Parts: sequence; C-alpha cells; structure tokens
Amino acid sequence: MDFLVWDIDPLFISFGFLKIRWYGLMFASAFISSYILMNWMYKREGKNIEEIDNLLWYVAIGTIIGARLGHCLFYDPAYYLSNPLKILAFWEGGLASHGGILGIVFALYLYQRRVPQSYAWFLDRVAVVCALGGTFIRIGNFFNSEIVGKPATVQWAVIFKRIDGLPRHPVQLYESISYFFIFILLLTLYITVKDKIRAGVIFATSLVAVFTARFFLEFVKTQQSGYSHDFWMTTGQWLSIPFFLIGLCYILFSFRSKVE
Repeated sequence: MDFLVWDIDPLFISFGFLKIRWYGLMFASAFISSYILMNWMYKREGKNIEEIDNLLWYVAIGTIIGARLGHCLFYDPAYYLSNPLKILAFWEGGLASHGGILGIVFALYLYQRRVPQSYAWFLDRVAVVCALGGTFIRIGNFFNSEIVGKPATVQWAVIFKRIDGLPRHPVQLYESISYFFIFILLLTLYITVKDKIRAGVIFATSLVAVFTARFFLEFVKTQQSGYSHDFWMTTGQWLSIPFFLIGLCYILFSFRSKVE
C-alpha cells in the first residue's frame, strides 16, 4: 500500500535569529482564534470587551504552566523531581493536556476574583474557546511529528519519516478532528440553551466529551510516559477518568436539581 510520507520541516520560516516553527504558528492561531471567538461572545452578551486581553493572558499562562507541570509530574515524575531545573526547559518539549486543563481552571479562579462574573460563567465560555484552540494545537503536533500513533495498515496511515519508516495512525489529526466537533457541540449549546441550563454545564460537557475522546484515542497512541507499568490502561487514560467523572456528575446533578 502507498502511505503518505510525512517529512515536513518543523521550521516554518527563518529570518536570521528569528525562527518560526509550525507548532508556534498553530499555537498563535489558537490564541488568535480564541481572541476572536471570545470577542464575539462578549459583544453578543453586552460585556466589556476591554477585559478580554487580561482574561486570555490568564488562560494562556495557566495553560502553559499547567501543561508543563502536568507533563513533568504526571508522565515522568522521577526524572523531573531528580532534575527540577529541567521543569523550566519548555524548549525541550513536553506539555500535557490534563495539566493544561487544571492550569486553566486555576487561572480562571484567580481571574474571576477580580471581576463580577461568576466562576462558572467563565468556565462555560472558555470551554468553547479551548476546544477550538485544541484543534490547532494538535495540528501543530502533526507538523512536529510528535505524539504519533501506533503502527497501522489503514489506508490513511502516515509514515512519519522523522520517527521511523513505519506507517502509523495520524492520531494527532484524529484528536484535532475530535476537538473540532466538540467545539461545534459546545458552541451550539452556548448559542441555543446557555440561558436554560445551569451555569457550568457547558464546561462539564466539555470534560465528558474531551476526555471520552482522549480515553479511546489512547488505544492507538504510542506510550507518552517516561516510565512503564503493567496496567492495560495508559497514563493518559487513567488521568482522563477523574475529569470525565467530574463532568458527568455535575451534569447529572444539574438535571436532577432542575427536576426537583
């Protein structure tokens, strides 16, 4: 079978000392699209759009710090606790989406204390934004030939030349597509029923949807942790279960309290 051979240079363009990578371009696209979408939400609801800059900086910083700490502490704690300065080495790669979610949740808590809106109000809207941002980030992972899938013989398998010569599941694209459809779902909820459901349900729905997708995609993803274990589930799957349960419990509680 003829498979797509992926050997794109991670470097998009270079101007002397200034080097722009595809991943950085996708990260910037995520940030810009998030700004545009949040701007639209604020205008739609008659909120002060001047607050968006501070909000997105909180979210961006929370995402990066949380994702880095999540990678270090969830996936290879022995190494990073023995070499704590390596935690600061962002340029060496290693960001975990589970940690990123926790970073966003904590950053929004800090931000919400400065403004009159409720915590759940921010969680719902940022959930929509983050689903769209995640779509771009995973495309960046694809350009970087990282977080690759397991060897496969499906027609759409990809040979990541920078990894090896094996055809593999393009799991980065699977995840990107999943996040895009989750974004459509959350945006639809926001537009149609946000005023009819308890605040926080859109965020809870995002937890259920995102981590259901993550759980099943882990079956075709190569092991990301720096240590091995004897369980049939991966580290990513174990970490996804609490987020899924928190989201599901909140949704069930919301509907139950509404009925009562």
